[in-house]
Amino acid sequence: MKGLVIFMGSNSNSHLTLEDRKIIEQGINNSDTKVSIAATLGKDKSTIGKEIKLHRVMTYKCHMPLECSNYRHCQHGRNCKDSCPDYMPFCCPRRDRSPGACNGCSNFTHCRFDKFKYIATAAQAEYEETLVDSRQGVNMTEKEAKDMAAIIAPLIKKGQSPYTIVNNHPELGICEKTLYNYIEGGLFEFAGSNQLISLDLRRQASRRISKKASAQYKKRVDRKFLKGREYTDYQAYIEENPDSHVTQMDTVYNDITNGPFIQTFKFVKPGILLCIYHEEKTAKSMCAGIDFLEKILGQAIFRKYVEVLLTDRGSEFSAADTMETDKDGSRRTRVFYCDPMRAGQKGTLENKHIELRYILPKECDLRALGLTDQNALNIAVSHVNSKSEESLEGKSALELTRFLYKDLFRRLKAFGIELIDKDEVTLKPYLLKKRK
Repeated sequence: MKGLVIFMGSNSNSHLTLEDRKIIEQGINNSDTKVSIAATLGKDKSTIGKEIKLHRVMTYKCHMPLECSNYRHCQHGRNCKDSCPDYMPFCCPRRDRSPGACNGCSNFTHCRFDKFKYIATAAQAEYEETLVDSRQGVNMTEKEAKDMAAIIAPLIKKGQSPYTIVNNHPELGICEKTLYNYIEGGLFEFAGSNQLISLDLRRQASRRISKKASAQYKKRVDRKFLKGREYTDYQAYIEENPDSHVTQMDTVYNDITNGPFIQTFKFVKPGILLCIYHEEKTAKSMCAGIDFLEKILGQAIFRKYVEVLLTDRGSEFSAADTMETDKDGSRRTRVFYCDPMRAGQKGTLENKHIELRYILPKECDLRALGLTDQNALNIAVSHVNSKSEESLEGKSALELTRFLYKDLFRRLKAFGIELIDKDEVTLKPYLLKKRK
């Protein structure tokens, strides 16, 4: 192995350390193979391969809908589709085989396909986060625990053993030992009428689950959707594509149980806010909102102004692949995520939320205020977008859009976003009640 001649000895059964990961990173930089790196660390080559593939970070995203080896001689406008007769999937022997990342590649600067880097410190941090997460609580929500207890408790009361229960109910997805651990660990203490505190006793007293106890119910989040889409990836993309149109996305609501839920979009350069009305806050509904936005704008205008979609890490935005991909399988946008607890990274949208909250204040029944459908929401958005902006020398975002982004303005106007006379702009909760 180039530059690494010291054999580390056999540690095939131990976890990789930060020093191990630094050796892997250096090996990739030196263009060494997985076999060579594995021999240096005393590991199996499959361990090295899995480590690199799991923790490598995408630092550049290919501009084409699909990675095609024939892109230089494309006769179809580089609108790549699986059905294209000239389409040939791109495969890089370095990136996709060995060592499995692009560190140290001599063609790194000029390559226009997806680029991945393996960074030891980032890999170690991700590993430690996963390790801590896997040891906290149990991998289920409070509701799932109660549903499980509803099956188990009546059978325990009848004298059935944990073995019999898990054998007769494979849908529980646990083994006998796990069930023993759940019961003895007090997992079902707060399961209402199905409370269990031992193998043969149910607690009849009803009491609210404490904040401390609720921490054990921890549904682990699959963070794979963040790979290649973190804020550092966003910054790298914008640095390479400074003229890209960015749209920021979030949700606004008052009642998490009953809604309504507002999916907000801020077209950064035009300064325009657009909102989609929802009855539920799920990944499926948010994807439907993006589909609806594409329908409002039309495919060409959508891909122009929503080239990049920046949002937070809420579970409702976790379906990154679906949000990025059109129905025909082509790429329509690129999704990136802000860092945790860093709302300022999409600050222009947060500022628009403040203005929207003048009309739809927190801790109010939004339906009672008159927010009952998309038409009502369009009225609120029209007034927010028609407000004079000091940064625009007294012009409004809609006026700027009408002047500089005529194609976008026409689409928004057809959807129902109207330019309100300046003296008629109202940013008060009674706005929507006036329409009745």
